[in-house]
Amino acid sequence: MKTKKYVEDLKAKTVAELQNELVTAKKELFNLRFQNATNQLDNTSRISEVRKNIARIQTVITEKANA
Repeated sequence: MKTKKYVEDLKAKTVAELQNELVTAKKELFNLRFQNATNQLDNTSRISEVRKNIARIQTVITEKANA
């Protein structure tokens, strides 16, 4: 249910807002990978969650571009 709400929120945003959110998510993913490499990351499942969120954002951007 949480992901449906997240996707609905993404669809309500403009392309520029989605681009900003995509940049933010990619920075977060980089930081999580860096923490994982230095053994400072406690919740490793957050990496896959952020990767899926990036894919969701990119999907919504593509849908808006094709519409």
